[in-house]
Amino acid sequence: MSSFFVMSLLFGLTFGQTESLCAPSEYTIHVEKRECAYCLAINTTICAGFCMTRDSNGKKLLLKSALSQNVCTYKEMLYQTVVIPGCPHHTIPYYSYPVALSCKCGKCNTDYSDCVRERGRTTSCTKPQKLCPV
Repeated sequence: MSSFFVMSLLFGLTFGQTESLCAPSEYTIHVEKRECAYCLAINTTICAGFCMTRDSNGKKLLLKSALSQNVCTYKEMLYQTVVIPGCPHHTIPYYSYPVALSCKCGKCNTDYSDCVRERGRTTSCTKPQKLCPV
């Protein structure tokens, strides 16, 4: 009986550690609009990390809801808005982006996440760059 308790405790500790690998991570977004003179580099946080998943061999026997995998996604987030510099008056210069406050392993929510694949990378600018003031 005591060996069962110890094994259960070890399993719980192991699972708890893998769950904690999903956390906010620093990320830089580069934003530019065709009409504006500058590209804006924005430092934010996104959810990134590892979540326990499993793949079933009997996919034809299960419901679709049982086949979805957990991903590292937002638990709490807020949106911040910045002004892209160098925009003409007829252009809306505002850009809103998410800031991850906390993360969790869970089902991907298409209301605020791209659940299929990563969007096109925004790792560089084609215009002169300005850093977003924090």
